[in-house]
Amino acid sequence: MKLTILVTLLVAAVAVTVVTMNTSSQKDNSGAVEKDSSRPSRSPRTGIDLERRISAFASDVVADSGYRPPSRAERRTVAEGVGLLVDGRRAEADRKLAEVDFGVRTLTDGATGRRYAEVADAAGEANRGWGRVYVGLGAPVRWSVQVPHPVADVGTERLGAAVLTGQPGGVLVVAGTHRDAGRGDAADVAHRRDTVFHAVCAELVERRLPGVQLHGFADSTEPDYDVIVSTGRGTDRGDRETGRRLARALGGRDFEVCRAWARTCVLEGRTNMQGREAGELDVPFLHVEFARSVRSDAARAGRAVAAVRGTVAAWR
Repeated sequence: MKLTILVTLLVAAVAVTVVTMNTSSQKDNSGAVEKDSSRPSRSPRTGIDLERRISAFASDVVADSGYRPPSRAERRTVAEGVGLLVDGRRAEADRKLAEVDFGVRTLTDGATGRRYAEVADAAGEANRGWGRVYVGLGAPVRWSVQVPHPVADVGTERLGAAVLTGQPGGVLVVAGTHRDAGRGDAADVAHRRDTVFHAVCAELVERRLPGVQLHGFADSTEPDYDVIVSTGRGTDRGDRETGRRLARALGGRDFEVCRAWARTCVLEGRTNMQGREAGELDVPFLHVEFARSVRSDAARAGRAVAAVRGTVAAWR
């Protein structure tokens, strides 16, 4: 009987020791239990909110920026640097852009995981007002979205950022100052060829990249319509098929659309310099005006962005 009790006690002691050893093996020096390495673990998504970053650039920099007209050599250098980025030649792009005090930073958009090269003025964005460029990485660049009047056309910078992040293969070109910041219309980049904005857009056109340019209008300017779509040349030549595709997509999302190739619209973009540049080389270009009530309503803005995203996706 005593022997049986002794054996039982010995077995129990061994069991306790084994359990203690197993538990100890699962802990680090702090006493915390380690995770089973055999189980897949989800790492938190890293990156930044790129749309918010671009909106902050408009509100914090563009709104108060001055403007110094660039020399021909300066705007050419920036354009060539962006072209090198589009071609995937990062080191050469870095060197070229540094010649005019522009820097390149790689950013990851936390919402999509996509990477972008941000081209920004390292010499002082609020002094020169030459803008920023965002080049999509990891996929061939196929199209551009352009925002010539951030702040002045309230919310267009948010629309442009949302279009960029919603489809791979894009470039976003954003003006760096209010359209009225310069002497006369010097900073109104949509209507001038002697700006960094135009030089970059022209560089993209030379690479046969189609573009969509986003603008805004007051509801009272064209009260019967939510959106005005044109090829940038009114009823003249242009990529009407792409215009029709976008107009159908917008109409399918409950927007009233004025089609500039089919009727007279108040804002047709006929004097838009980037549209003319694209037209001269027969590269598709769309000039799109959104009513303030579209830009200021999150749900409506989201539907508008979805329509534009579908259009640029077709360009791929």
